[in-house]
Amino acid sequence: MKAVTSEWLSRAADDLKAAEVLTAQPDLTNVVAFHAQQAVEKAFKAVVEEQELGRMKTHSLTRLYEMIEPFFPEIVDWDMLDRLEAVYVEARYPGDLGLLPYGKPDRDEVVAFYEFAARVVGAIRTGLEQQPSVTAADEDTDGPDLAAAA
Repeated sequence: MKAVTSEWLSRAADDLKAAEVLTAQPDLTNVVAFHAQQAVEKAFKAVVEEQELGRMKTHSLTRLYEMIEPFFPEIVDWDMLDRLEAVYVEARYPGDLGLLPYGKPDRDEVVAFYEFAARVVGAIRTGLEQQPSVTAADEDTDGPDLAAAA
């Protein structure tokens, strides 16, 4: 696995842990939703990096998933992706109604967001770990191959 891929997965795990811890705080459901969305987004971006699918500056889970779906067709519930995508901006900034069209998510919703994010991050981590390993030498294509020259 490439170093950058590992870093994306590490950051996804951090967001997942934050979401897990914060589910116990009933007044922070919007923050749990935000971290669940971020965990999924970062896991998707790990696949984009590992598979060298190019750079995509987006927070759209559906657009990112469309890029990686050939590699992980089994992991996504489109409805849940849409729901998490809807909370991304609203979780960060105040709005007229709150986080979702009907207000902040309740505890059951954020537990579902967390569980979905945990499944996605876990499936991607497992899938990427099962792929052939990429060494630092494989990633450095600019310099000479010193091992071959020896």
